Amino acid sequence: MSVIDSVKETNKKAVETGERFLNKSYAYYKLKLFQQLSVSASMLLKVLAIGSLILIALSFFTVALAFKLSVILESYPLGFSLIGLLYLLFALIVYMLRKRINNSIVKSLSKPFFSNDENISQS
Repeated sequence: MSVIDSVKETNKKAVETGERFLNKSYAYYKLKLFQQLSVSASMLLKVLAIGSLILIALSFFTVALAFKLSVILESYPLGFSLIGLLYLLFALIVYMLRKRINNSIVKSLSKPFFSNDENISQS
């Protein structure tokens, strides 16, 4: 009977160890998810704040440049139209480079998300 009791005890310990492992893994991934969501939310908030301020500044500079061109060309419609064409040119350039831009964004965002996974796989 002692062999059967020993097997039962070993089996019980294995189940307890497995449950502890699952609970710790669950807690780890829950914490990892929280970290990733926090980093993502923080990054999004910073991009929105900085981007909106840059957009406001760019708007003021655009209007100033349009007025300056209008004075130089002696035509308000022509000055503002040239600025509009300039923005269409920028939009076309960004559209043509969209794949490069997308790839660089994915590469830069993947570094913080997957840098810890290398440490996990090595241990």
